[in-house]
Amino acid sequence: MATVQLKNVKKIYPFVSGEKKKKKKDAEPEKKVNLQITDEGVVAVQEFNLDIADKEFIVLVGPSGCGKSTTLRMIAGLEEISGGELYIDGKLMNDVAPKDRNIAMVFQNYALYPHMTVYENMAFALKLKKASKDEIDRKVREAAEILDITQYLDRKPKALSGGQRQRVAIGRAIVRDPQVMLMDEPLSNLDAKLRNQMRAEIIKLRERINTTFIYVTHDQTEAMTLGDRIVIMRDGFIQQIGTPQDVFNHPRNLFVSGFIGTPQMNYFDGELVKKGDKYVVKVGGIEVEPSEDKQARLKANNVAEQTVTVGVRPEHMKAEDNGIPAKVDVFEMMGSSIHLHVTAEGKDVVIIVPTVDENQTFTMGDQIHLQFGGNNVHLFSKETEKNLEY
Repeated sequence: MATVQLKNVKKIYPFVSGEKKKKKKDAEPEKKVNLQITDEGVVAVQEFNLDIADKEFIVLVGPSGCGKSTTLRMIAGLEEISGGELYIDGKLMNDVAPKDRNIAMVFQNYALYPHMTVYENMAFALKLKKASKDEIDRKVREAAEILDITQYLDRKPKALSGGQRQRVAIGRAIVRDPQVMLMDEPLSNLDAKLRNQMRAEIIKLRERINTTFIYVTHDQTEAMTLGDRIVIMRDGFIQQIGTPQDVFNHPRNLFVSGFIGTPQMNYFDGELVKKGDKYVVKVGGIEVEPSEDKQARLKANNVAEQTVTVGVRPEHMKAEDNGIPAKVDVFEMMGSSIHLHVTAEGKDVVIIVPTVDENQTFTMGDQIHLQFGGNNVHLFSKETEKNLEY
């Protein structure tokens, strides 16, 4: 329905009277402040640039306090933009009231009116717009059918489960035919099974309505399964933008590599050296030669020999007869695979072993060896924490 552009968008929360002086005087040096503090105030979102295509599903993901919800609220008009420009469908929206932006927002806590029925909750926004009774009835029942809540239209919210209330909140948003649908952690109050079901429902929903979606979550699984592209944020800064597969296979820095993927990436201390015209990684007494495409990117960046942080995902590590020595601490039977928690090179490491043999077992204290291929190794600078390939 609409494109969305954010150009150098910034959010600064100004100091309240006397706060800045107090901070300088009483600051405790041992407490680390991640967000940037300037003379103007605390910078919650820093130089945010993003072009969202028509009907695209974008997910903003990151840990608590990274600025993702603040960014969403600036798009909604619920937070004032401190700097930069916001365009929706090519129109500058910085000073446009929320009600005039043709957007809808689904909140984490549903925000339903408890004294109204499901039908009345969904119809409320249309009544405010003075739509005809026939149009209201048609749109409410169409949305209820899409979300499979027709049978609940006469109930009050207190008579519904969490998943049903969330469907009502989504239904209340889509009856307005918004250009942009904003969703702020809509599944975080649901249990694991319901979250999985609602993720599938949202995927089906985006196929049935012509709307641009901007979705905020701290759950990287939601981000990976829902988004056409995901925007990974940390301390108000964008760390990486890309498709789920791109950020998984080609993390641009140490933070992204650890945030995306479950279980998270394993890390070792290693040495990147040159042997002839090839780069070789030395780690834990073994040598691994990065794949040809990785060699090409390292050469293109003219990467020097150096100590590096070596990253390998659990699913790319194998238990072999020789390799990096490791001791089994814990093993978890997951059905189709076994998650082995081991100690190797003084670090906690997780590897995923496919369950090929039903009799394959591990016990605490077992000595094994770890190997991984050169196509699955990620090399990060010790100084900048950036991926040396990019």
